[in-house]
Amino acid sequence: MKRRKAREKAFQILFQIDINDINAEEAISFATEEEPMDDFTKELIYGVMEHKNQIDEMISEQLVNWSLKRIASVERTLLRMATFEMKYIENIPVKVSINEAVDIAKDYGDESSGKFINGVLSKIVKSEESDQ
Repeated sequence: MKRRKAREKAFQILFQIDINDINAEEAISFATEEEPMDDFTKELIYGVMEHKNQIDEMISEQLVNWSLKRIASVERTLLRMATFEMKYIENIPVKVSINEAVDIAKDYGDESSGKFINGVLSKIVKSEESDQ
């Protein structure tokens, strides 16, 4: 499975977890319907779930006049997924993580989703660079 498809599948599963407040196993079984899941998809899902508190904190620090709870679930899920990729997966260039999140946002969000995702993720990158 190509990484783009794996990201979309992970996004769909993480979205279900977020909006329905179900556990990962339930969401995975619903979304995969018995087909095997790609290792990268699993890494994204379980990684986001494992590091969710740290990821949410990183995102929240970059939000101006917004809280994470007020952000639409599509954007919140994509921000979490891309932040996980940027912070915890070393072999993926940051620009690729951001571009993929923006592209998926354009497909699943509204017309301003891509710009919003790009802005927040860029702030996270700048914040991480200034901390080093």
